[in-house]
Amino acid sequence: MLRDQASTSPDMKVLEDEEISDFDSRSVRLYRLRYEARRPNSAWVKLPDDQFLVQIGAASDKTRDGKIHPTAAGLLMFGQEYRITPQFPEYFLDYREKLDLQIRWTDRVQTQSGDFSGNVFDFFSLVYPKITADFKKPFMTDGPYRIEETPKHLAVREAIANCLVNADYFQRWSVVIERYPDRIVLSNSGTIIPGKKQMLRGGISEPRNRNLFKMINLIGIGEHAGSGVPDIFDIWKNEGLKEPQVKEQFGAGLPDRTTMILPLMEAEADISEKSQAKSQVKSQIKKADQMERRAGSVLNVLRAEPTATTPKIAIMLGITERQVRTVLDQMKDQQILRFERHGRSGRWIINDSKTE
Repeated sequence: MLRDQASTSPDMKVLEDEEISDFDSRSVRLYRLRYEARRPNSAWVKLPDDQFLVQIGAASDKTRDGKIHPTAAGLLMFGQEYRITPQFPEYFLDYREKLDLQIRWTDRVQTQSGDFSGNVFDFFSLVYPKITADFKKPFMTDGPYRIEETPKHLAVREAIANCLVNADYFQRWSVVIERYPDRIVLSNSGTIIPGKKQMLRGGISEPRNRNLFKMINLIGIGEHAGSGVPDIFDIWKNEGLKEPQVKEQFGAGLPDRTTMILPLMEAEADISEKSQAKSQVKSQIKKADQMERRAGSVLNVLRAEPTATTPKIAIMLGITERQVRTVLDQMKDQQILRFERHGRSGRWIINDSKTE
């Protein structure tokens, strides 16, 4: 039985009664595009799907029959919902958007709807853009590059990842995320393994689902092992928002749950001008670093595939086509890139002397 695994890593179990052919092929393909965009020089990029899945922890070849079978993490990450629930009967991911309090839900994404695969990867991919859709993107630049994501976006991404990798998928209502006009509430089944004090202090990473954490981490989500929650608190403070809250519910016959609340209201001004200036500098450094990584990712894609189109680059990097066009236009203005047309198609030429 799957439940016999150690409570801190149930997703390492190999499911020898399942086949990797049962994974959602679209989920695997999109994950591989994001992985390749982030790690274009990885030896795993050229592996066939089954061997790639073994390397990232989604499957195992250490089985009694010598065949490759999914791990529990792989099933959660890439499986169809109807394949996941026989192994995790209480599995349920739910996003509820309540921006108009006169309406029960203004939007909803839940794994039993039949509208998508129902796996963890697709749930994250659908929910993150919805939560951050109305976040302001002030006109800021780093050299020729427009900065379109803020630390606030990254903090929410970290919070969603934290919620997903720490859920106890054997308990009811695995993950519930609610978006209100004035707050974001992220709740997962299970309590905090290292304890609330240690989690808020940071420095130790002990996710409940280690394999799931590994796979999410490989594509740049939940990157800050051991420091994710303190970083969220710092970013919220730098953004001038009220302090987040972390709550645990357990005992008295109630299911164990951990809840993080991210207020979207401004905090009362109690920071000195010096502290505010320091926070702004830190925020701009982070934004500049993010833009540099995005430009580097686009160049890596074009080095590997000079004929890549704007839509394909957007899919591979998990960003919008508009963001890709902005980066391409600015790099053309800086003479880093030029497009050489051949009939109806063409290829990108990189001026490496400008990238040194």
